[in-house]
Amino acid sequence: MTLTQTRTTIPEEAKKEGLLAVVISRAVQATRTADAAVTRATEAVHGVVTPIGWAVIAGAALALLIGYGWGWLELIALGWGLAVLVAAASVWLIGRGAGSIRLVLPSPRVVVGEPAEARLIAASPGGRRFGGVQLELPVGRRVVERVLPALPRGRAFDEQFRIPTERRGVIAIGPARTVRADPIGLMRREFVWSDTVDLHVHPRTVPIAALSSGFIRDLEGTPTRDLTASDIAFHALREYVPGDDRRFIHWRSSAKTGTFMVRQFEETRRSRLMVLLDLDPGAYTDEAEFELAVSAAASVGARAIRDARTVSFVVSGHASTAGIRQNAMRELPTVSRDRLLDALCLVETEETAVMLPDVARAAAESLAGVSLAFLVTGTARGIAPLRSAATRLPPGVETIAVQCAPEGEATARTIAGLTVFGIGYLEDLRAMLARSASVA
Repeated sequence: MTLTQTRTTIPEEAKKEGLLAVVISRAVQATRTADAAVTRATEAVHGVVTPIGWAVIAGAALALLIGYGWGWLELIALGWGLAVLVAAASVWLIGRGAGSIRLVLPSPRVVVGEPAEARLIAASPGGRRFGGVQLELPVGRRVVERVLPALPRGRAFDEQFRIPTERRGVIAIGPARTVRADPIGLMRREFVWSDTVDLHVHPRTVPIAALSSGFIRDLEGTPTRDLTASDIAFHALREYVPGDDRRFIHWRSSAKTGTFMVRQFEETRRSRLMVLLDLDPGAYTDEAEFELAVSAAASVGARAIRDARTVSFVVSGHASTAGIRQNAMRELPTVSRDRLLDALCLVETEETAVMLPDVARAAAESLAGVSLAFLVTGTARGIAPLRSAATRLPPGVETIAVQCAPEGEATARTIAGLTVFGIGYLEDLRAMLARSASVA
């Protein structure tokens, strides 16, 4: 074989091998496509045929098999009758029932007890007539069912559904779907038209007075509206009065006006407020006490956020075998009032919750600069654990314990430096804090 022949033969063999590889690759791809199509078809069939339908199909196949095998005309007639029944049920699945369905939630957040509604708008494209299709809307654990009426062309189905908001929580609404099914229940075909939306049912809160207690003067704090003669946040110039520190005389302005002028400053203060909500079920006599405690803690946290104070909202963590301090506390987001209340929608008592003194100790170790702490719990929690929790906080922290007893008598007492409020209504907390602010 010459060099020329070699150069001619090798490309021909390469072409054959390349063609074979392409054929094999396309065959594998076609096989995968066929498998995917079969899988999709199988899933579609499984999603359409109900358990009753599968039983009827199996009965028809068995009757025809035995009937033709043994020559039993009765079984053959029964088998074909069941087959015709399945074929007739399939006719009910034709069509979608609507061109578009929109789920509208006017407000994603409501307060417990407030009315809330979801709106469904169904329309058909091109003005085609639709109707007679079942419409389902999951609302929490229940399903709202309606039948789309046979509306004239160009008109839409528009209806509002009431959402129960008797209890705090997050209610999943949707997805809206239409269902086509035969009267016997052999076939069922669902069309999903919308995503699932969440409705946050916030705990009830009351507006309380500004939390003026627990402030610590600090040069690295936040400027306030209170004026002082010495600080770092400059406010204005004023005339010198006897007793002013001469170090703060502004000589250039004094030379221009001919009168001694001194600098005036805004006082800067530091205040980190901590709200600790007890999640131990043993601290509450019933669910109503816990709901009142959640509302009380939420009211304090919301007011602190409104006042732009540095606030940490802490709840009991989970006890673990690895060490109680690792999971003794959890912080809820406080970047905004809505974020805090959204998180409180999901807070519940837990059997594995860490005891209140251990939560307070973990908070003291994790949160620096706390100057005012609220311990919110139930009446089943005695005074001793409250005092123990208060002693776990750093010295100088003003601590207020709030014990919640629905419809109970409002009380206020001080025990060994610990202020204990007993409230029966949220309005009691507002009144007690306002009274404390006036006394301070």
